[in-house]
Amino acid sequence: MNPLSAIESMPSPVPQQPSNRLLASLSPADYQRLIPDLKYRPLKVRQVLSKSGDRLTEVYFPEKSLCSIVTTMDDGASVEVAMVGDEGMIGIGAVLGEPISSGEVVVQAAGHGAYALGLAAFEREMSRGGVFRDVMAKYAQAFVGMLTQSVACNGLHSADERCCRWLLMTHDRLGTDEFHITHEMLSMMLGVRRPTITLVLAQLAKAGMISQVRGRLRIMDRRALESESCECYRTVKNMFDRLLPLRPFHETVQFRERLPGSVPQF
Repeated sequence: MNPLSAIESMPSPVPQQPSNRLLASLSPADYQRLIPDLKYRPLKVRQVLSKSGDRLTEVYFPEKSLCSIVTTMDDGASVEVAMVGDEGMIGIGAVLGEPISSGEVVVQAAGHGAYALGLAAFEREMSRGGVFRDVMAKYAQAFVGMLTQSVACNGLHSADERCCRWLLMTHDRLGTDEFHITHEMLSMMLGVRRPTITLVLAQLAKAGMISQVRGRLRIMDRRALESESCECYRTVKNMFDRLLPLRPFHETVQFRERLPGSVPQF
């Protein structure tokens, strides 16, 4: 059973200019068709959206929120295998034709919540083809590419480099310089011991790249973080930019409305 099934949708209007990258990549007509089926879901830190093996009933499009897909071993040890924020969706199995959660999905930063789309509506749109299916297929490609890069990164790069990469990815997805993160949480995300994370963050703070106060971490020098990060941050970012280029959603709508003889679709 989906852990969110008991949570009622809050009366929050679906944005006409979505900040989620996938929704913003749709054509205005495709997005307009989705609006009646999109339901706002408030999120809470450490909330579990789905457990490994759960059958999906909804997919989620985060809005300036951050979720981790976590794999847990028999001995209880856990590690983050993927990060999903406003660049993507929760429920990649639905795109790949097997709507099963492949890991536990945990909210790391609640942000602006997420918009849920029922599985039936998602499959309806996929069967229509067109822009919707193309966008989801490109996201699936980017997601698999991110997983591949993460495997290489975890095996070849230092904890310092991987920590910088994680902080940069979080910064991109939340759109804020300050966010809550504990040493315990970050050690689990990176699959390293907590004392290692404590040492890495202390070094970053000493270099003026970040500051830490009572579980709140602030990015102070992003450019320096980028220089200390491994190549994986830039590789994954470039891949997403190539497959799902950012574009101003409202400008696309206005352009279509200005076309000679065109009928506004909003």
